[in-house]
Amino acid sequence: MLEFDADNCSFPETNQKNVSEDGYELWMRYRALEPPYCAACNRLLRSLVFPGCSGSKTLAAARDELLRGICGMLGVTPLLSTAVTGEGTLCVGTSNTMPLISALGLPLDHLGKEGYFIGTVDVNGFHTTLIAANEDTGLLYGVFGLLRALQTGLFNSDFCVESVPKVMFRLLNHWDNLDGWVERGYAGRSIFNWWELPEYVDPRMIDYARANASVGINGVVVNNVNASSEALTDGFLVKVAALADQFRPFGLRVYLSAKFSAPIEIGELTTADPLAVEVRDWWKKLANRIYLLIPDFGGFLVKANSEGQPGPKDYNRTHVEGANMCADALEPWGGVVIWRSFVYSNDVARDRVTQAYTELTPFDGQFRSNVVLQVKNGPLDFQPREPINPLFGAMPNTNVGIEFQITKEYLGFQTHLVYLASFWHEVLKTDTDRWGRGSTVARVVDGSLFRSCRSMAAGVANIGSSRNWCGSTFDQANWFAFGRLAWNPDLDPEAIAREWVSMTLTRQPEAVELISDIMLRSHEIAVNYMAPLGLAHQMGTGHHHGPGPWIDNSGRTDWNPTYYNCADHIGIGFDRTAQGSGAVLQYSQKLSQTYSDLNTVPSNLLLWFHHLPWGFMLASGRTLWQELVIRYTDGVDGVERMIGKWATISDVVDASRFYQVSAYLQIQLKDASLWRDACVSYFQSLNELTLPSETPPPQHGLEYYKRLKYPHAPGNPH
Repeated sequence: MLEFDADNCSFPETNQKNVSEDGYELWMRYRALEPPYCAACNRLLRSLVFPGCSGSKTLAAARDELLRGICGMLGVTPLLSTAVTGEGTLCVGTSNTMPLISALGLPLDHLGKEGYFIGTVDVNGFHTTLIAANEDTGLLYGVFGLLRALQTGLFNSDFCVESVPKVMFRLLNHWDNLDGWVERGYAGRSIFNWWELPEYVDPRMIDYARANASVGINGVVVNNVNASSEALTDGFLVKVAALADQFRPFGLRVYLSAKFSAPIEIGELTTADPLAVEVRDWWKKLANRIYLLIPDFGGFLVKANSEGQPGPKDYNRTHVEGANMCADALEPWGGVVIWRSFVYSNDVARDRVTQAYTELTPFDGQFRSNVVLQVKNGPLDFQPREPINPLFGAMPNTNVGIEFQITKEYLGFQTHLVYLASFWHEVLKTDTDRWGRGSTVARVVDGSLFRSCRSMAAGVANIGSSRNWCGSTFDQANWFAFGRLAWNPDLDPEAIAREWVSMTLTRQPEAVELISDIMLRSHEIAVNYMAPLGLAHQMGTGHHHGPGPWIDNSGRTDWNPTYYNCADHIGIGFDRTAQGSGAVLQYSQKLSQTYSDLNTVPSNLLLWFHHLPWGFMLASGRTLWQELVIRYTDGVDGVERMIGKWATISDVVDASRFYQVSAYLQIQLKDASLWRDACVSYFQSLNELTLPSETPPPQHGLEYYKRLKYPHAPGNPH
């Protein structure tokens, strides 16, 4: 440990920027603060008053984290004290664990179970910093809040923050299979070693729980939504219970994906009909067994009648009947059912994006109060860009949560630098305009618009056995950003980026500015080289790596890129206006008018809603064809700019992580060029138009790109 020199207010000379790091510590690195700031913080945090843990593992976790962080950043361990005896004391506690907090008379009731207060109070005439909460979990979140303020340079004698989560359930959905393989996972195998559990629990589970708690994530679905019924067997449940025991001190509850046909597969029943008495009893008995093992079990996540998964419609029952059956089984224990709205029938519809709205909105108000509909951010499938899902705001009497995809299934996997918070913020701030101005997606998600009894934000996890957890340095930022936005959907993505950079890579101001700028521009760059002007689902079949706009022979028509681009000699784009599929009519009248009108539809959604001739003139003064080619080229140029900017900070970021990012950016440039050349080549083969003079021609002919195969692309379903 570094020794603090109080006289010189400095640390011994170190060269931390050249010390290789493997990324394991994520944003909880707690490196030594710069001398002037360190000295100032040290004066404010000389001693620590912390309640006795009294058997509370959560309080013990909060105390250990606080000491770890202060020791790492300030170079000294604060003196432990039982009372405020001088300046520079940090007091941590609840009104139940520390009489001082009750004596101060601070209003804490509105903080709920998870909120916290950090601020300066006067105790016996001494300047004192206080972390206060109503319950132990709130204190843990408060400790991480203080450490984040220290890491980002915000903590000072006037620092004051009151933070309450706006969303009740803030979940990671792991698409991890029981054999350790991760569907759409790009960071190695599953971190959950089911084969070794319950006897051996990997110590890494503690660091995983710490990381989630540090950003306010309070639940984790540990198995794939394409579930195996084995996950609900007694032999597996004891393994889940072992994980739950490790996660509980960090406020992290476990959930399970449940397969709808489990009563048949493991229950020896002949049916899974949700109205059958024996089936309802089976689920109730299962819930009883689970809660005896895991008293704080969160509930079930169910993917039903989607992509071949079984569900209530197999028995001519409705989604509401299926969800309510599971909800009734969990209700006595306080559990919830998270019912995925990603449903589409076996019969290909005229427009697949309309199916969830059509199937679910008739049941508004009929779902149990402990059912939450998990709605993808867009109506299709986690594309580089989509409009908001029309279900947001359309079901005022139903608990509706949002599902984001943290893992980048359609955005270049772990090797493309794409910061997703800017896109998520774009979705959250969009006004559904169904209930007057200000009825944003964020207000649907946090439950405030309709005063929902349960609110939820879920993210499909990008975590695996890779030493740095996410496969790449910058993919860590998306895990971090999801947690921060789930806690408060109104947070600014730029502020989140700066936080993450300061905590993870460097606190050097110019470098923080430059790296944050790279991150904030990265999503639009990726959209340009993959899916400009509202194109969607142009990826190769199955693996979703690389372009395949010509593919028309997948197992389902609506899995084909040609289904979505509708390109021919005359034009391109999917007509979703009232004259086309009518999908635009599922939005509010105002949004429908905006998207339908060629003068008001955002250019980045143009081809999502309209089929237009190649020669259609845009506001830019270019034809549609010219604009499309230029957008593809801008995407490639954007990656080159990222490479140039990143190269300027080699002396700031440690060598290992700098090298990995540099190498991945080269992969991204290669892939971006492939996207541009292959797509331009295909569309040009249809329209036979010349390229804009300022854009380069494809490097190869179309047949070259069609022959490319990716049999070993990671994350592809078995």
